[in-house]
Amino acid sequence: MSTFAIAQEMTTNFGAPVGDNQNSKTVGEYGPVLLEDIHLIEKLAAFDRERIPERVVHPRGAGAFGVFEASADMSKYTIAAPFQQVGKTTELAVRFSTVIHGKGSPETARDPRGFAVKFYTEQGNYDIVGNNLPIFFIRDAIKFPDMVHSLKPSPVTNKQDPNRFFDFFSHIPEATHMLTRVYSDYGIPAGYQFMNGSSVHGYKWINAKGEVTYVKYHWESKQGEKNLTVAEAEVQQGKDWQHATISLRNAIDSKNYPQWDLYVQLIKPEDLHSFDFFPLDATKDWPADKIERIKIGTMTLNRNPVNYFQEVESIAFAPGSLIPGVQASEDKLLQGRLFSYFDTQRHRLGPNFQQIEVNKPKQKVVNYNSDSFSSSRNDEFDNPDVNYQPSSRTAVSDTEKYKYVQETLNNVTITQQKITKTNDFSQAGDFYRSLSKQEQENLISNLAGDLAKVKDKNTQKTMITYFYKADRNYGMSLAKALGFSMSDFMGGKH
Repeated sequence: MSTFAIAQEMTTNFGAPVGDNQNSKTVGEYGPVLLEDIHLIEKLAAFDRERIPERVVHPRGAGAFGVFEASADMSKYTIAAPFQQVGKTTELAVRFSTVIHGKGSPETARDPRGFAVKFYTEQGNYDIVGNNLPIFFIRDAIKFPDMVHSLKPSPVTNKQDPNRFFDFFSHIPEATHMLTRVYSDYGIPAGYQFMNGSSVHGYKWINAKGEVTYVKYHWESKQGEKNLTVAEAEVQQGKDWQHATISLRNAIDSKNYPQWDLYVQLIKPEDLHSFDFFPLDATKDWPADKIERIKIGTMTLNRNPVNYFQEVESIAFAPGSLIPGVQASEDKLLQGRLFSYFDTQRHRLGPNFQQIEVNKPKQKVVNYNSDSFSSSRNDEFDNPDVNYQPSSRTAVSDTEKYKYVQETLNNVTITQQKITKTNDFSQAGDFYRSLSKQEQENLISNLAGDLAKVKDKNTQKTMITYFYKADRNYGMSLAKALGFSMSDFMGGKH
């Protein structure tokens, strides 16, 4: 039996058959190449444009496809399609990623991991765009560009430098909790299927009565959480620094389909200020012992991408990709992301990125956003001559029941100020104390490793002070590891 593929006729991008794909058109056998060789020119031009702009953050990633099956009826709280009845299934896509490091960087680097899920629902695409950790470094999006700049390579040396990012974080006390988690072993997951996920932000669920409940999502890996120590990461990097991508792909190929259970935490609006932290502060976790976690379903990944560029590099997630039953909360960081994510996809993929196959909703899209690059929708309307609304010439109209829920903000001033209930250190201390003695030692060693590279002693002392405020033993152990004594902190602002 022949193993050769069935012959297919090669064509140009405009469909004409190609006569010779091996030799350029030349003046004689040894003469120069002619500009009129259209196939050559088109082939080179396409090659020159193969790369699109790298994501500013989350450039290195892996993707997969699967299904979500609901295990609870949450219609009491939301009309969101995937969560309406037990047993309901919804197709989905995921992308896991590192955050700061470039597209070709090793997956053994210390970094938060992106955890993004796109539900293809009958009411549109719903994206839960979060991380493997339940919190973030900052609470206000206005700080995001500066934070990323400090973590990226220096514009002078092109090298990532703890002097730069700890200089920044020494002015950002709310980052203490996130730094504590990132510098623990959770900062280097052993593989994408071995990490949990979180929406990080709280959102608003809206039910059929228009009632609001604040919600936060958590994905719990059924494979268990597994992380690498620094020593283990060094060994893994020497063997294969693309291990997380390969591990995920091999698991699916071998039909050992990874699964995550989805849990939610719910807060009534009237209870939002009943905690010693503000739940819509992205630097804060919602403690499970105070706010119950409710299992609502399970995600199973059962298909690998067929073409990485088309299905992973081109997939576009945005926290503003919401469906009826879900609205954005007042979270300051989320509010900035609502703009930033859509905008970066327009920059990377073009203004019609939602028409790319992997980003298309399952149902027909009906609106009059028109033209520009790669537009393919303008001929789908009942009356193509009408590209506006309202109109008496078409039946296209909006649906009043899906309007935003009206909320009254009486006696509240629109302002630019820091929230008063910051509580920047207690949860970092709680997390530190939850670690085993060995995990605490690893955390101290990991932090000291980078802080030791910081030349400014005041920056080092400020960071130690933050960790001391989280937990006395935590701060003192770090100070000792960096060669400081208690006298170094006496008499000054520290």
